[in-house]
Amino acid sequence: MTPLKFGLIGAGAIAQTHVQAFEHTELATLVGIADIRPEAAKALAESATCDHFNAYETMAEQCDLDAVIICTPPTTHPEIALYFLNRGVHVLCEKPFSIDVESAREMTAAAEQNGVLITMASKFRYVEDTIKAKSIVQSGILGDIVLFENAFTGRVAMGNRWNADPAVSGGGVLIDNGTHSVDIMRYFLGPLAEVQVVEGKRIQGLPVEDTVRIFVKSTQGVMGNIDLSWSINKELDYFVRIYGADGTVSIGWKESKYRQHSSRDWVVFGDGYSKVKAFTNQLNNVVRAIRQEEPLLITAADAIASVEVISAAYESLHQSHWTQIAHLSDRLQNQPSLIGAGA
Repeated sequence: MTPLKFGLIGAGAIAQTHVQAFEHTELATLVGIADIRPEAAKALAESATCDHFNAYETMAEQCDLDAVIICTPPTTHPEIALYFLNRGVHVLCEKPFSIDVESAREMTAAAEQNGVLITMASKFRYVEDTIKAKSIVQSGILGDIVLFENAFTGRVAMGNRWNADPAVSGGGVLIDNGTHSVDIMRYFLGPLAEVQVVEGKRIQGLPVEDTVRIFVKSTQGVMGNIDLSWSINKELDYFVRIYGADGTVSIGWKESKYRQHSSRDWVVFGDGYSKVKAFTNQLNNVVRAIRQEEPLLITAADAIASVEVISAAYESLHQSHWTQIAHLSDRLQNQPSLIGAGA
């Protein structure tokens, strides 16, 4: 089949990995890159052998686009997404999907109204070991799930990065890395009920949080513990560990494994995290969903839910108490037109 034609908005660091994904698929081709920094768009477009533009509107007018990938700062996501959705173009939007629930709902409503697909980019959901681990959990061999643990911690100097500018990012490490965390937790445990966030000491002198610990309860009573930091590295060999009454599963950076309590030995089931492979899996899933060949792994309802949980998390952070999470997104699960049915 003819590859779908994609445009890329934003030529920063994450956009470079998206470009690499196009090199590993025959389902899609990149035809244009737009960035308000012409030199950045030109440099990335040269490596991708495609056209470059200094405005996404110009790219939309001059390219015949099936879909776009939005890789700009979070506060710009709604404006750009709505522009393309209203032109009948499918949208893959980098996380965080939006910095507020109202905009997230507006984006998904526009996708429904225009008969196109919208989804959130969240690379860890497309790691093959993550998908295998869910099958292990669902098989029941670990027993009832009791505790979910996740950590995304690493020393990164954030002083000169937009991710630490609340005017464009919407917050700090909580919205930046935490969006991945809550999306993965919902993937394994279903809807989340309550959240409490505690901020650690600010090491980098940023206007936003650089270290937080998140406590979460799912609607099924499973506890979650999430550590996020730009200032420390916990040096763990895994990023997700799930404890059941009868066993444990660990999703690692270089190896994934599980062990039942009745056995002394761990069973290895995966080779860990590959960033480019995850991005390629994501791109292929979006194309096949547009063609109605398979469902989206991350639906519009999932995207809204991520924003709802992060919004509740910030409320908890500011008020220092457990905060209930809204559940509009979970009601949307019963409305296929709002959860990424391809056009």
